[in-house]
Amino acid sequence: MIIRKMFEFENAHIVRFCSSKRCKTSIHGHSYKVEILLESKYLDNAGMVYDFGLLKDEIKQIIDSFDHAITLFKDDDKAYLEDIKKHSQRWVSLPVNVSAENFVRVFFILIDTLLSKTKMINGEQGVNLKSIIVHETRTGYAQGFKEDAYSEFLPKITLADIEFSKAICDEWKDKDFFKKLQNSNFIFVNQKEV
Repeated sequence: MIIRKMFEFENAHIVRFCSSKRCKTSIHGHSYKVEILLESKYLDNAGMVYDFGLLKDEIKQIIDSFDHAITLFKDDDKAYLEDIKKHSQRWVSLPVNVSAENFVRVFFILIDTLLSKTKMINGEQGVNLKSIIVHETRTGYAQGFKEDAYSEFLPKITLADIEFSKAICDEWKDKDFFKKLQNSNFIFVNQKEV
């Protein structure tokens, strides 16, 4: 069985090297919608694949980290990157160009890592991240799966390659959230009640 939860965020970027002149030469923004699709062959104590309330915790925090921020490609022009970081408190730096397709891959890696490091205590079993869909515009979206996120044919993305500005980290309920996500020994525990 598959469940979906949609989140929204506002974000600005430049998509370097694309065909669209406006997109590759000017900062512009989108009202993004992100669909998280989880699957399991089992249901928890309440008869759910995964309680939607639990998705409003760390997973929502991950998506919200990109809200009202600018997302940067770490290999962009150094002067541009320094200037943006000087004038914008909320920024995220990625190791890949900032396309809807790469947003899918980044979100997949972040959320897949979180789920794999979560102790589920409400009867959840076999919960896997099936897919991520990122709607960039009203008519255009990208959808990706595990094989896309970790593809040997695409540039590699690791958590160590993703950087969140201090202003974003300061808004997390736990300022060390991302460090804990990167720590192979740390385990998150689902709440019993949200």
